[in-house]
Amino acid sequence: MAIVELKVPSPGESITEVVIARWVKNTGDVVEKDEVLAEVDSDKATLTLNAEEAGKIEVLAAEGDTVKVGQVVVKIDTSVKPEAKATVVVAEKKEVVAEKKAESAPVATNTTTASNYASGTPSVAAAKLMTENNIQSSQIKGTGKDGRITKQDVLAALSNGLPTVAEVLSNSWKGGRDKDRTKMTSLRKTVAKRLVSVKNETAMLTTFNEVDMSEIYAIRAKYKDKFKEVHGSNIGFMSFFTKAVTEALYHFPAVNAMIDGDEIVYNKYCDIGIAVSAPKGLMVPVLRNAELMSLADIEKGIKNLAVKARDGKLTIADMEGGTFTITNGGVFGSMMSTPIINPPQSAILGMHNVVERPMAVNGQVVIRPMMYIALSYDHRIIDGRESVGFLVKVKEMLENPSRMLFGGKVPEEILLGL
Repeated sequence: MAIVELKVPSPGESITEVVIARWVKNTGDVVEKDEVLAEVDSDKATLTLNAEEAGKIEVLAAEGDTVKVGQVVVKIDTSVKPEAKATVVVAEKKEVVAEKKAESAPVATNTTTASNYASGTPSVAAAKLMTENNIQSSQIKGTGKDGRITKQDVLAALSNGLPTVAEVLSNSWKGGRDKDRTKMTSLRKTVAKRLVSVKNETAMLTTFNEVDMSEIYAIRAKYKDKFKEVHGSNIGFMSFFTKAVTEALYHFPAVNAMIDGDEIVYNKYCDIGIAVSAPKGLMVPVLRNAELMSLADIEKGIKNLAVKARDGKLTIADMEGGTFTITNGGVFGSMMSTPIINPPQSAILGMHNVVERPMAVNGQVVIRPMMYIALSYDHRIIDGRESVGFLVKVKEMLENPSRMLFGGKVPEEILLGL
């Protein structure tokens, strides 16, 4: 019997222990080489534990256990081999049978049937009627196939009276006195400690400004179809903000700096952390050398990082470093906030939702799409002049995007030598 011991690998420098978040396989399972056995939570990310050899496994730690890096958590009996997969001949026979069934089956004139809809989903006619009368799906019990809400269900609800407030609330709150306790993950505990330390160990202040997004809206409307055709992605706000930030950091290098002991380190590059929402919480992967990227490159980079975050595939390398961070609370409807610095960085930019507001322009009141922006910064190394100047520079470039192409100036200023 050949036994292979699987140890907890080091997820990164200075990390000495991790938590077994979830076992994908259990004792007695026979696995293939490289198959995922478990998910492991470290202070910075969720990692996977993979089988080094094929064989029968024995699990030595329970879910939720804190284990040391280098500790043996799985044994693999390599003398037990996985069952051979079905032969090609059998597969071919199945394909032939499937083809014959497909040939004999009637052609469907409409592939969208009632069985495609989940319980409580309204039909097109029902949805229109519900919108017109401001009715929610939770207020109507569907009588169609698989619980689908029909137009007749909506009409019946309107004629008989909608459910009472108590009946609607009972669909969510049950009125009990129960409580649930959940152990904090290593990642959440680390985030909590870091946020408290930022408040205690930095002189954090926040300055605000507002941006007229009209020019950005106009560019997106004009080029969105062509941009997607050429680059395969949409034009988002984040690419414009990232580009504006990298240009502003060039003019205000202290905002891109950080404290290291008794020294201030001025970074000559822009590694921009982009806060993204992931199933396990807020993650901040980093775009390396964002100052050299085009808008298309930034869009692709952000999209790739967001997909990795959603799928739980962000690595520590994806999140290490970073000289400045951008967070967009506007996607959740935030109008104003004071973002917290992501240490050891010295500043973070907060974006918010876009709201159409009346603005005075050239003596006239006009409606413009406006966004509040906030810069939280460490006052120990960033003075008020630099923080306000940085935010004004970001505002100027967003309201006149051509500045992003000419080092923060407009073409006329370059021609005039200003």
